[in-house]
Amino acid sequence: MGISGFEPTFLVGLRAIHDEHGQGLAALGGRRLIGFALVRFVEDGDWYADCPVVLDFDGVQVEVSHSKFDELSIGWNTIDTTAAITGWEEDDELTPVWSSTDERLEPFVGQELREVALLGWQPSGRDMAAGTLAVEFVFDVGHFHIANALDENSIEVGDTHPEWVRHQLSCGT
Repeated sequence: MGISGFEPTFLVGLRAIHDEHGQGLAALGGRRLIGFALVRFVEDGDWYADCPVVLDFDGVQVEVSHSKFDELSIGWNTIDTTAAITGWEEDDELTPVWSSTDERLEPFVGQELREVALLGWQPSGRDMAAGTLAVEFVFDVGHFHIANALDENSIEVGDTHPEWVRHQLSCGT
């Protein structure tokens, strides 16, 4: 994708994500979200949801990216969001750039993170998304989660759908 420092390690399943990243995610509790970065296109401002969502918690950067139907990569302090995105092969008509604007995430900047959880999609009926994971961030005022939107990221704010099963990782101060 031409993103400086982005070398995702995709894992599948709650146990694999918890074992690899549960402690690091839990340690974010009590930190403030001081910024974020998403890839947007210069030409129309649209978010390119295939690229990672980068969150900065007082200097600890967590990088969340979903792929395929069930893969999740969580990176730590590897992506340089000040570097230009180069070698773009997706579409020669669009120019991707890092952006710190997003109406869903902006209200959380400056807030202290209270909890982090992994959410597992467990629908009552047949659903090809069953078993996919999301990472939930809970603040003093509100919460959001970054989920798998079937081969890309989605950002959901507000009440969590009841078919997400919550696996709490931390409680902040």
